[in-house]
Amino acid sequence: MRRADKTKGREPVVEEYSRLAPRYDTRWSFYVEATANAAIARLSPPPTARVLDVGCGTGVLLQKLARKFPEARLFGVDPAREMLALARRRLSPETELAEGWAEALPFAEGAFDVVVSCSMFHFSRRPVSALAEMTRVLRPGGELLITDWCGDYLACRICDWWLRLFSPAHVKVYREREFLGLLKEAGHKQARVERYKIDLLWGLMTAKAVKHAV
Repeated sequence: MRRADKTKGREPVVEEYSRLAPRYDTRWSFYVEATANAAIARLSPPPTARVLDVGCGTGVLLQKLARKFPEARLFGVDPAREMLALARRRLSPETELAEGWAEALPFAEGAFDVVVSCSMFHFSRRPVSALAEMTRVLRPGGELLITDWCGDYLACRICDWWLRLFSPAHVKVYREREFLGLLKEAGHKQARVERYKIDLLWGLMTAKAVKHAV
């Protein structure tokens, strides 16, 4: 008798990354490392900051954050428990991990000094809701930093087109101007977006915004 597929019937992104989890880090090692390094290079949290990684996957970014900011208190959230299990093996017990979605974070309002996310937004079916929720859990004056593929680069647009045809988990790759529009819709009128390449073909963008007091 065949073993039942425990991922069947789950959300497409959870189903896909539950299957990919055992080989994710080796299959995408260059991209994961480059993206995490690009995000960290653009972060400057207070020494004892509370930092949340949304869509933390196998914990590569959190591991790098722990090394660079050893006094920070780190948290991660991801909807795929198989990815979280791998993150748990990689990270120290002090790093708190939770299963959840960007659109419904299991944390209190104003709980974090920094909220960061890498390579998650092209999977989000409700990106403005995700941005609003990530802002909710930031304290006033806290920083939101999002790194993702950038549709202003041809390779990313081609990949976006292919994935829309063949990957149920994939939603959309945004251009710089489009992502600025999402941030403004979520209340970040002064957000900034920087775009850059990590190799000859592949391009990323990093958006930064600050939560202002009401």
